[in-house]
Amino acid sequence: MSKKSISARDAQRTFQRYLDDVASAFGHADRVEPFESYCKGLLLPGDRKSVEPMAARLAPTTVRSKHQSMHHFVATSSWDAQRVLNRVAAIVLPAIEKSGPITSWIVDDTGIPKKGEHSVGVSHQYCGQLGKQANCQVAVTLSIANDAASLPIAHQLYLPESWAEDSERREKVGVPKDIRFKTKLELALEQIRRAVARKLPRGVVLADAAYGNASEFREGVTKLGLSYAVAVQTTTNVWRPGESPLKPKARTSTIGRPPSAFRQTAQHHPISVRELARELPASAYRTVTWREGTNAPLRSRFAAVRIRVSHGHRPKSTLPPEEWLVIEWPSDQEEPIKFWLSTLAGNLSLKKLVASIMGRWRIERDYQELKSELGLGQYEGRSWLGFHHHAALCITAYGFLLLQRGAFPPSEIGHRLPQPSIPEDFKPRGSSDSSNAT
Repeated sequence: MSKKSISARDAQRTFQRYLDDVASAFGHADRVEPFESYCKGLLLPGDRKSVEPMAARLAPTTVRSKHQSMHHFVATSSWDAQRVLNRVAAIVLPAIEKSGPITSWIVDDTGIPKKGEHSVGVSHQYCGQLGKQANCQVAVTLSIANDAASLPIAHQLYLPESWAEDSERREKVGVPKDIRFKTKLELALEQIRRAVARKLPRGVVLADAAYGNASEFREGVTKLGLSYAVAVQTTTNVWRPGESPLKPKARTSTIGRPPSAFRQTAQHHPISVRELARELPASAYRTVTWREGTNAPLRSRFAAVRIRVSHGHRPKSTLPPEEWLVIEWPSDQEEPIKFWLSTLAGNLSLKKLVASIMGRWRIERDYQELKSELGLGQYEGRSWLGFHHHAALCITAYGFLLLQRGAFPPSEIGHRLPQPSIPEDFKPRGSSDSSNAT
């Protein structure tokens, strides 16, 4: 169906069928109307996607009552955000798979800048959106993707220790009693574990160095029966291709346990991935094109070698398994710029290795659209429930965009849904600084 043949009526009917399908996850009929209103408000044009401006767009003559209904629904109603995400995935993933099999499970975290310190989980920490340490909330996410599209299926707030151990702050924002401090790595592994338990279509786990550099994360993924292709830091130590730790020393006494620890010596030891990249001959590097970019094909120079990782978390009596080290070293750079470890098949071609690794770019598109088109970072409440409810509804709206992407782009869908005119004198509370509400 072409874009020109999609009418406003067609868009409205398609949207309503989608909402009816998702609504089964809410359990109570009285939640359906505010759910539909909220999702429609997220998709309608407008600079602000917080509750009051959306209420004004949806019901310009009864803003107060609409605002109260939507605010209660998102901030205090006791529906399960993950159950809604599960329903969205059940609807959207089969449509994504029509374009090809699932290839990737993408782990990431996304930051939402905040000026105040009272919103749940706000702390001075690294914010990817700003590229620096800042006051923000951070959510750990898992998306499922193929070459055509990707969908976030899990989104949970990272609760810093300063919050997790402060009973007064927890109570004010309604953090559930069973929520305790967990690292981002632990949250990500939990999300992956739940996705495996749900028997979702599997893909290779992709993650940046914040996750990939942790051996416990890589080992956790492997124990769940999944392959990974994750970025690591330049200081990661590995054994040269064909090398491994020395076998345990021979037993010299019948007293005590026999030696079992693998060994290294001053002459036989691991080196950093950066050192290994510089040792490889020029012939090890090849130019690879992995996909078409906006203006030109995306290509760079890569090498891939089979190595064993050296790290302190694995029992010393266990020989580390062999896996891929992939190196990106553009021909115009003096130093290699990126490194990845991967447990993908040992006979995989360099081109396929690179294509798999580079699938992580889709997470950036997900969150660009979720934030710029659907207001993911614009929720103005402070509560635990509100944070997760708003995110689940933004992802629900995003799921509809994925279903309709072949018909019209995200920026056009709102113009195809009916929208009452907003009174000229309407001005939402806090509109001059609503992007940084605390």
